[in-house]
Amino acid sequence: MARTSGKLRSSSSGLFSDRPEVEDHLSLGCSVSEPPPKLQLRDLLDITPSLTEAAGAIVDDSFTRCFKSNPPEPWNWNAYLFPLWCFGVVVRYLILFPLRATVLAIGWIVFLSSFIPVHFLLKGHGTLRKKIERGLVELMCSFFVASWTGVIKYHGPRPSMRPKQVFVANHTSMIDFIVLEQMTAFALIMQKHPGWVGLVQRIILESVGGIWFNRSEAKDREAVAKKLKDHIEGTGNNSLLIFPEGTCVNNNYTVMFKKGAFELGCTVCPVAIKYNKIFVDAFWNSRKQSFTKHLLQLMTSWAVVCNVWYLEPQTIRPGETPIEFAERVRDAISKRAGLKKVPWDGYLKYSRPSPKQMEEKQQSYAAAMLQTLEVDAK
Repeated sequence: MARTSGKLRSSSSGLFSDRPEVEDHLSLGCSVSEPPPKLQLRDLLDITPSLTEAAGAIVDDSFTRCFKSNPPEPWNWNAYLFPLWCFGVVVRYLILFPLRATVLAIGWIVFLSSFIPVHFLLKGHGTLRKKIERGLVELMCSFFVASWTGVIKYHGPRPSMRPKQVFVANHTSMIDFIVLEQMTAFALIMQKHPGWVGLVQRIILESVGGIWFNRSEAKDREAVAKKLKDHIEGTGNNSLLIFPEGTCVNNNYTVMFKKGAFELGCTVCPVAIKYNKIFVDAFWNSRKQSFTKHLLQLMTSWAVVCNVWYLEPQTIRPGETPIEFAERVRDAISKRAGLKKVPWDGYLKYSRPSPKQMEEKQQSYAAAMLQTLEVDAK
């Protein structure tokens, strides 16, 4: 038995002969029983800026995820998939795109040849003109959806025009309005845009009761609030459609809803929109591409696949604030569309620092860290 234990000890010592002993990790002047040094207030103050910077980085990462497009992973990485991918590019750009462009051009010709005479010749017949223009706008939106080979599935009862109601939906792109408008005529509240989009706003969409605002002007907010109340109180107006997030989000998250739509004292009808990213990512990143390029991206994809859910109308509960009401509606939309809620204001997207400012901040932080390390080394 003694021989066996001796062999085990010799074998064990041979097996772990290169493992450092515990004493190697201890300084020569310290005892094992000596307590570790106490953390001083000075040490906590030294690491506070680092913790603040780390927390800021985490918050920034959580915020920017809401406004980043997620390109699909490449699948044409081997010899037999790459030819299929090339064939798909030829089909999409040389066959589907010309056909879709032709459909859209025909749509514009039909629409303008009908809308212009109605708009200018029936000025004295307000009700009839509104009805015809409403139908023409719905028709034009259908042409747009056809130009993407849109596959839109609507769930729930079709909205009807009723007094004192407003529709709210999550926002991924300006095509959200087109997707909803081809089914039902809505009056849209929307940021003013330049170029041909602004021309469409001023001439065409105003015919269905559009309300425009400029995000940078405080006076516009007061005027828009009054227009909203007047529109809802009016009779014969199209139902008002509002995107309370105030900006486009990448269809994975929902940011905070603005309370304006929820303090009008009317019924709120939630609408949940979810795009299928297998064929194309419908998120419009307005900072990186114009709306024209965005439409070209959709027209050169395989299809735009989307689900729309008309949820149960909601009214504010006794004792409930407009902010709480907005959060309750956001909960319903997020749950139905499978979106993650984040506690950020979407307008922060327009006040983010420039890359130069971020680089200067990084350099100053790196210099502070190097100075701290030099002091500790001395």
